[in-house]
Amino acid sequence: MRIVLADDSVLLREGIGLLLTDAGHEIVGTAGDGPGFVEAVLRERPDVSLVDVRMPPSHTDEGLRAAVEVRRTWSAAKVLVLSQYVEVSYADELLGGESDGTGYLLKDRVSDIDEFLEAVQTVADGGTVLDPLVVKQLMSRRRDPLEGLTPRELEVLGLMAQGRSNAAVAAALNVSLGGVEKHTQRIFAKLGLGDDESAHRRVQAVIRYLRAVP
Repeated sequence: MRIVLADDSVLLREGIGLLLTDAGHEIVGTAGDGPGFVEAVLRERPDVSLVDVRMPPSHTDEGLRAAVEVRRTWSAAKVLVLSQYVEVSYADELLGGESDGTGYLLKDRVSDIDEFLEAVQTVADGGTVLDPLVVKQLMSRRRDPLEGLTPRELEVLGLMAQGRSNAAVAAALNVSLGGVEKHTQRIFAKLGLGDDESAHRRVQAVIRYLRAVP
C-alpha cells in the first residue's frame, strides 16, 4: 500500500514508518504538522494515511482537525488517527456519518505489531477501527448533556431558552437576581462552558437545552 505518515516526533514517525515498510508497504509522504499532512495526502492520494492527533503549534488536536479537513476535501480518503491520549474534540465529525475507511487508535496499540498492521489494512480496505477507550469517551459525550442539572437549574435554563434575562428569570421564579446568577454559573460549569467562552456561554447553554428537550 502507498501510505502518508504524519507525526511531529521524528523518532516515532521513523519507527512507525519502518514497521510499515518492513511489512511491504511504501511511505510516499511524511509530515510533522497538520497543514503538511493535508498537503501530502491531497498530493499523493495514498491508499491510507496515518496521523498523530497532537502536533504543532499548540499540540492539542491539530492532527485530528487535519484528518477532518482531508475527509471534507477528499471524501474517499482512508485515515487512521493515532494518539497518546484520547482527544474527542473532532472525533464525532471524523467518525460520524460516512465513516468508512477511518480509525482512531491509541499509540499503545502499535506495540502489538500484528494488531497494528491489521488495523492499518482494515482502514485501507474501507473498514472502521476504534480503540475501546475512544469508544468509551465518545459514548460518554453523547449522554444527555442536561442529566447533571438539578430541577431548579433546568427551570432556570428553560426560562433562559425563552429569551428571558436574569432579572426576568428571577421574577418568574420569585428568587433573587444573585440566586439566578449563581444558578447560571453552575449551569455553565456543568455543561463544560468555560470562562473563555463567556461571550457565548448563554447561547451555547440554550442550544444544548433545545437539542436535548423534545
